[in-house]
Amino acid sequence: MSFASPHPPVSIPDAGLYEFLFAELNSDERDRIALVAAETDVPLSYRALLFAIDALAGELVAGGVRTGDVVALMSPNSPGFVVAFHAILRAGATVTTVNVLATDTEVAKQLTAATARTLVTVPDLLPTARQAVRCAGLDDEAIVLLDNLDHEPVHRAAAQLPDEPAPGERVAVLPFSSGTTGVPKAAVLTHHNLVANLAQTAPLLDLKADDVVLAVLPFFHIYGMTVLMNASLAARSRIVTMARFDLVGFLDAIQRHRITYAFIAPPVALALAKHPLVDSYDLSSLRILVSGAAPLEEELGQAVTRRLGVPIVQGFGMTELSPVSHLVPIADGGISIAGSRAPIAASGWPVPNTVVKLIDPLTSEEIDLPIDGLSRPGELCVQGPNVMAGYLSNPQATADTIDSEGFLHTGDLARVDPTGCLYIIDRIKELIKYKGYQVAPAELEALLLTHPAISDAAVIGVPDADGEEVPKAFVVASDPSLTADEVIAFVAAQVAPYKKVRAVQFLTAIPKSAAGKILRKDLRNNSH
Repeated sequence: MSFASPHPPVSIPDAGLYEFLFAELNSDERDRIALVAAETDVPLSYRALLFAIDALAGELVAGGVRTGDVVALMSPNSPGFVVAFHAILRAGATVTTVNVLATDTEVAKQLTAATARTLVTVPDLLPTARQAVRCAGLDDEAIVLLDNLDHEPVHRAAAQLPDEPAPGERVAVLPFSSGTTGVPKAAVLTHHNLVANLAQTAPLLDLKADDVVLAVLPFFHIYGMTVLMNASLAARSRIVTMARFDLVGFLDAIQRHRITYAFIAPPVALALAKHPLVDSYDLSSLRILVSGAAPLEEELGQAVTRRLGVPIVQGFGMTELSPVSHLVPIADGGISIAGSRAPIAASGWPVPNTVVKLIDPLTSEEIDLPIDGLSRPGELCVQGPNVMAGYLSNPQATADTIDSEGFLHTGDLARVDPTGCLYIIDRIKELIKYKGYQVAPAELEALLLTHPAISDAAVIGVPDADGEEVPKAFVVASDPSLTADEVIAFVAAQVAPYKKVRAVQFLTAIPKSAAGKILRKDLRNNSH
């Protein structure tokens, strides 16, 4: 059976993203600080932000960018990223955001796939940008460098900008995602998709104008783009940007800027729970931590809360959902729909205006809500105004992902409780099949992280001598005396026999994406 969000429906304005965020900015709000770069501490007011957006938008239009064109944006987190992102939309174009760690070949492939003719970037990435545009058949004139924003920008060229607001059905962003079929492709997200998700999450995120939000998760990723950057702008909060994560800089930014609200991923939670440096900083300004991008295990979340005295909640989303489909309400520290507190391991309830169902991955049978306890596992499917329009130039992948009723099949295996609260198990394609049993790597990873001598861990399936797929653990040890046999015995003592780890490889670091997801492909390539 399908079930609707328990939250009251929200009104979704018929507006483009730029208009939704900035059209009603009043004079008092314009004087508020919008952005501060942690590296320079130079503030940018909402008034200056709008001037800078219009100035760059005018330059793009003067340079030949037209309504409906695609413009690539490759930049680390900074006030300049925010300016460039919204300037591209203000010019009537579509943004495709590029991972700053991408090689020139990868950037060129994205430019070609998205049909981008312009690349906005920063001086530090200019060598990569030049190689990429040439490889994509463009010349250096396709590159636009972001100005230094350490001064009040000059408002110019506004007369060249489109007069009409962007219609909701126009494509706003083309973020690239591995999606549910494993091959990187562009999710087509309209202005309506992004505006809808901001409206859906606003009453649950409880962001306030007085909040100071730390932006360490990359804006080029949909989590950082919507939930962090644009939701904070919509609330008129102050955003403190960090170009890259390092623990000292992260902790120092919280202390110096009196951060109240931080969006993180599980690797950051792991550092907050275990790293001795944390005790050297005053983090008392924090009122909430929100974890996303990958499942957060209950014990790890509790360890963070105990150490910092700050509640931590999580949600669920994916690029194709703009991205949030589930969230634990943050008001009152995460009170559940039924009046009890949601566990940290829960990803929360469907956001307003969505309908959800679980499908048995073997039989395609819809799974009912349980009377008590948790339902049996099923693939999570979501229907709502935040569901992407499809994959760019890939109708088959779109048809494989969005069914005839408009439900997007996420590829994630999950359970729900009687209220519809979601518990993610793992990606279906990551499940290890051992002698007919299914083993979730996330469960074993969570268990491994409880070992006092393990600072990080990941699990994948590898073939044994008989060709049977077995769980293999990759471990980062904080104690060099830890042995593989000790790791195997630790897990075996706490799980059913079919879930036992049967091989261990020690690493100095677990490979992860900028958003905090374990790069299992890299682990498979480096397994021995």
